[in-house]
Amino acid sequence: MLSEAAPALHREKMSTVDTAWLRMDSDGNLMMIVAVLMFDKPMDMPRFRRAMETRFLKFSRFRSRVTQDMTGSAWWQPEEIDLDHHIVHRDLPAPGKRGNKKALERMVSELSGTPLDFSKPLWQMHVVDNCVGEDGKTRQAVIIRIHHCIADGMALVGVLLSMFDTTPEGTADAPADPFVLEEGNPWLDLMQPVTKATISAINVSTALWTKYIWMLADSNKLPGRIADMGGMAGRLTMDAVKLLAMPDDSRTRLKGTPHGTKHVAWSEPLPLDEIKAVGKALGGSVNDVLMASVAGAIGAYLRAKGDEVPHDTELRAMVPVNLRKAGNEQKLGNAFGLVPLVLPVGIEDPIARLDEVRHRMDELKGGYQALVAMAVLGVLGATPKQMQNEIQNYFARKATAVMSNVPGPQSPLYLAGSQLDQIMFWVPQSGDIGVGVSILSYNGGVQFGLVTDDAIATDPHEIIQRFAPEFEKLVLLALMSAW
Repeated sequence: MLSEAAPALHREKMSTVDTAWLRMDSDGNLMMIVAVLMFDKPMDMPRFRRAMETRFLKFSRFRSRVTQDMTGSAWWQPEEIDLDHHIVHRDLPAPGKRGNKKALERMVSELSGTPLDFSKPLWQMHVVDNCVGEDGKTRQAVIIRIHHCIADGMALVGVLLSMFDTTPEGTADAPADPFVLEEGNPWLDLMQPVTKATISAINVSTALWTKYIWMLADSNKLPGRIADMGGMAGRLTMDAVKLLAMPDDSRTRLKGTPHGTKHVAWSEPLPLDEIKAVGKALGGSVNDVLMASVAGAIGAYLRAKGDEVPHDTELRAMVPVNLRKAGNEQKLGNAFGLVPLVLPVGIEDPIARLDEVRHRMDELKGGYQALVAMAVLGVLGATPKQMQNEIQNYFARKATAVMSNVPGPQSPLYLAGSQLDQIMFWVPQSGDIGVGVSILSYNGGVQFGLVTDDAIATDPHEIIQRFAPEFEKLVLLALMSAW
């Protein structure tokens, strides 16, 4: 037992943004961030537990359960931690000829649809032995589940990576070096800098500000009002109206009402240097290449299912964008906005699709849609739950997927004497969104992960397996362009 509980008097009130995520749990979608860490060999478990105590549990939210009062406000209530509840040791069944990766994916899928225990702090880790990949190598996995009200994906990746050392000999008694975003974070150029004061103001003024935005959206005097505003204010208001006035997303087979049973799959890593080289040869960024590959894979999947996919078919993905300053990745809480990225899944030609993705990414640069979306999240946490559900479902109709892209460290990391081989994660989908795409780079590789709901698609492998071939098409065209 680890006893670091503070007295009840020291409980902390939850922000309105974090409260919004607390209240978004539904039968179809649980608001959990799920990660899978793969290690080259079993960890030294006493060292692992020590690292948990000194590095993970130093954050009070992992030592606090959530309570709510009669007014609907939520609080962080510190309490004594029992690591035996939060760390569960498991084994996979004996592997077949091609390993037991699918058994691990089924375990992750089951846990993704299983609620956390709200009588305890809202996180849990499953240490899984005997994980044999298709390459025949035996690894140890750690499946991590953390409720979104504790923090967003960017913060949690930062916290998790702060547990690691840069050498196998690192000691858990010493603090690890803080995780810092890699230079070239693909989403940082999509917005103007946002200050901490602005984010703090969202928590206290979102209700009034968001009502104003909705009023503008309904106003026939909008053009004149924007003309009277300064440059930043005008762009902010225009982006707010664009976000609120988005049409519903295309009705493909990936759009539906989730039931709550999840299916998870992930790819083997693609070489980051190769992605960079392809982007440079074809005049696009790493992010352009990745998004074009995702769009191509989804379009190919829809066509393989026999669906008609006209050239102008689009699929909107809501992309979480970090609003923290570099170096603040370990600060818990939710400090992100959402940018709607429309993927041109109907364009079969890889070069034309890449050009269209690059054009759409350029249109998003310098905008404030992420800030607007964060303000909306803030107002959700300050409104009655019924109204929150209505607003949440309104935005869910506008998108088919949630897609996260996180740049991780490009050198190997170690925990309790074992090297981290791979890392995958999935952020939750809300409302009627039933598809989640994740992209994470680490140690020279880039991995795609996918989670789908049973009501949308029962085998996400059919989509995942198409990511690499779509990228290979761009590789071939890049080589041809050099001749």
